Amino acid sequence: MHNTLEQVFGYPQFRPGQEAAVSAVLAGRSAAAIFPTGSGKSLCYQLSALLLPNLTLVVSPLLALMQDQLGFLQRHGIAAASIDSAQSRDDANEVMARARSGELKILMISVERLKNERFRNFLQQVPISLLVVDEAHCISEWGHNFRPDYLKLPAYQRQFNIPLALLLTATATPKVIADMQAKFAIAPDDVVTTGFYRPNLNLLVEPVRGQDKRRRLVEWLGQRAGQPSIVYVTLQKTAEQIAQHLSQHGIQAEAYHAGLPHEQREAIQRRFMGGQSNCIVATIAFGMGIDKSDIRNVVHFDLPKSIENYSQEIGRAGRDGQPSDCLVLANRDSLNVLENFVYGDTPELDGIRCVLDELQAASPDGQWEFLLGPLADQSNIRQLPLKTLLVQLELRGLIAPRYAYFAEYRFKFLVEPEALLARFEGERRDFVSAIIQTSSRARTWATVNFDTLYLQHQAERSRVVKALDYFQERGWVELESKQMTEVYSLLMTDFDAQTLSAELHGYFTQHERTEIARIHAMLDLFATEHCLGSRLAEYFGDENAPQQCGHCSVCHGQAARLPEPPVLPALVDKNFQALCGDFIHRHEQYNGSLPGAERLTRFLCGISVPLFTKLKARAIPGFAALEDYPYAEVREWAETNLAA
Repeated sequence: MHNTLEQVFGYPQFRPGQEAAVSAVLAGRSAAAIFPTGSGKSLCYQLSALLLPNLTLVVSPLLALMQDQLGFLQRHGIAAASIDSAQSRDDANEVMARARSGELKILMISVERLKNERFRNFLQQVPISLLVVDEAHCISEWGHNFRPDYLKLPAYQRQFNIPLALLLTATATPKVIADMQAKFAIAPDDVVTTGFYRPNLNLLVEPVRGQDKRRRLVEWLGQRAGQPSIVYVTLQKTAEQIAQHLSQHGIQAEAYHAGLPHEQREAIQRRFMGGQSNCIVATIAFGMGIDKSDIRNVVHFDLPKSIENYSQEIGRAGRDGQPSDCLVLANRDSLNVLENFVYGDTPELDGIRCVLDELQAASPDGQWEFLLGPLADQSNIRQLPLKTLLVQLELRGLIAPRYAYFAEYRFKFLVEPEALLARFEGERRDFVSAIIQTSSRARTWATVNFDTLYLQHQAERSRVVKALDYFQERGWVELESKQMTEVYSLLMTDFDAQTLSAELHGYFTQHERTEIARIHAMLDLFATEHCLGSRLAEYFGDENAPQQCGHCSVCHGQAARLPEPPVLPALVDKNFQALCGDFIHRHEQYNGSLPGAERLTRFLCGISVPLFTKLKARAIPGFAALEDYPYAEVREWAETNLAA
């Protein structure tokens, strides 16, 4: 272990916690490594992978994270690859071939990849030593960034006979750690935490009124000219505006957010990493997997989404151990925008009922098939909460995921059909002949007819898909698949849909309250009169941090009194008909019904749901007209006016 650390990675010794995590895995025990950002979590799986006999499978939530780690591994001569949505099919096939042959030590994937039937067929054929779950807090409903698909990882571990799991995260509260531990059966002694206190980070909270923020930001960054800095904002348009404002005031800055083309984001990141660009104004799309050790300043121009997000974002500063400043320009102005993100993810009661009705109307053979996009449109539930709803139905024992498949496979012959047939004999030749004959052929593409193949030739779907993959690997056909279809087994359909809808709506409403409370816990942290470093460590259950760090704004005697937001004109004076009339009219035309208070509130607060895309709601006068008001107040106002 120590030899590999020095010879392959060039490190003379382990950092705190690393040795304990690696030793547990090499002794055949699952483990969790909970270290602050930048403390070397990745090395725990990288070193283990080299010393384990078979493949290490790494599940990671973000493409940027994977690319960054792959670059590091390849520079150290370690055979690692990823399969991701940005790759061509040829590239993915090549990676799978390398894994099958035993050449690869590490394969990185997103969690969604595990729903793909071709990929799961492939995993059944490859021995795997270790499942690594990066950003493992995503598995817990009590954590931030909960990803419903992560809940299935323990089942996948069993399905693919993976003996060990290693969970990695930088932001887990005691409740989330207990959840992770239970789901992967990790012994308490194999949960390695190294504390959350970072002595080189100066945590500064400065109360600033909304209209003064830009001036203060220019002033503050101006005193730190040329130092690598990240400015975090909530909205994409704010990133553009602030980057432009800084550039106009002599501070070269670039905007970075998920709305930019992939190549442009890559180029901005490369310039920042290489030191040609020193200031990035970003939404939280930026920073995951950014392994730049000399970031001196992290500024939150807008409030972060939660204490966990705050901790993760400031964790990108000072990875080289040198002092770094983390400033929050704090007020309550953007509080409603943050809260609106939360409210937008709570499905309407009718939407939940719509999904349950679909489930009960599914085929009598005990199977439910659907496409996620159309189901989201039909139920008017965003895709992420819809996935959460499906997981809740799983956890209640109503459905069980069987597989996901591409509804349509089509192929183009790269050799003549006769030449393809000539490569097989006996039963195999008959099977290949059946595929060719039953596929409906347009000019260049032939579409596979799975139903006919099964009825006439008893050809199982999985065998057909394997054969097509094989033809593609050999270069005999070009293969395309589309329309991801989810397939679930129905375990129970005689439930009371009305009662269950109400119960599930209650679950989502409870989650909504938890998330709103999380935002307010963060405001309390920023307005605290106790040491910020100590309060932050305490939130994550770290009892070893100093009671007073001596270098945060509170220790400097500057506890933050957050200014109240500007007073808004009273809602009671707003003209309901002027703001909502056009929307109500279009909704009635399209839907044949009047919108309820919840839907009106979303329209007025500018919260997107699938139906609004169809109605082109953004172009209707009144959309987002009340986005600065608290959601609950707008809802009450809408209810009152509808009742009148």
